[in-house]
Amino acid sequence: MSASGGTRAIVAALAANLAIAVAKFVAFVFSGSSSMLAESVHSLADSGNQGLLLLGGKKAQREATPQHPFGYGRERYIYAFLVSIVLFTVGGMFAIYEGVEKVQHPHPIEDWYWPIGVLLFAIVAEGFSFKTAIKESNEIRGSLSWGQFIRRAKAPELPVVLLEDFGALVGLVLALGGVGLALATGDGVWDGIGTLCIGTLLILIAVVLAGETKSLLLGEAAGAEDVEKIKAALVDGDVVTRVIHMRTLHLGPEELLVAAKIAVEGDDTATQVADAINAAESRIRAAVPIARVIYLEPDIYHADAAAKG
Repeated sequence: MSASGGTRAIVAALAANLAIAVAKFVAFVFSGSSSMLAESVHSLADSGNQGLLLLGGKKAQREATPQHPFGYGRERYIYAFLVSIVLFTVGGMFAIYEGVEKVQHPHPIEDWYWPIGVLLFAIVAEGFSFKTAIKESNEIRGSLSWGQFIRRAKAPELPVVLLEDFGALVGLVLALGGVGLALATGDGVWDGIGTLCIGTLLILIAVVLAGETKSLLLGEAAGAEDVEKIKAALVDGDVVTRVIHMRTLHLGPEELLVAAKIAVEGDDTATQVADAINAAESRIRAAVPIARVIYLEPDIYHADAAAKG
């Protein structure tokens, strides 16, 4: 996985979530808080998710084979999609189930200092993980807003970690609120309500992640800026006079396929056309380094035929 895959952010999130999951489960055992149980399962699910992201990055590095001639770059998209499923089922649905159970059968929280202390510790640890993810994202985010970055990023790991960490921090605040209200009122129903809120939050985040990674799995084109760079690199104004049409497709986060039909003059020799194509490929790779698979088809430009596609 390349640096843009956010390996440091994934490892930081994994370490934080493992420590937090253990602490939350210990707090649940001593306090009986359903919010703490839901949060411990949430952190455990997040730990598994980070493991899936690392596994996907490892598998994506395999060399291309005759059966998979374009390589395994999309493995990262597959494992990111699995993360959204795990977050929805193990995290969100379990929390909803536990919340309903606690609302129907409430009981007071015992040894209140355990859940409060663990939640405060978890907020600090998740804050560190979230800060790491933000720092790595800022290195590649450019001028994009956070919403645009999550929607447009071709490497799925950083958006996944960002949303997980953001959801974890909000979930911790909800858990703290549920536990606090349960302690203040002596009514364990508030603990269940906090758990239900956590489950709803996790399901919403899982739906967003599933939608974004599904789009990547289906195949996304290069960004608008890269498309313009490729078009500019194709035309030399001499042999290649224009781009008739072009398609781009991400084979993985750092690998782009470019297929284009380019216009040449009818009296150009085969040698001139071949040299022009080779030169155009070199210019494309210099302008957009991730454009690694390039197919160019020379043709004579006819306005009527171009208008028909």
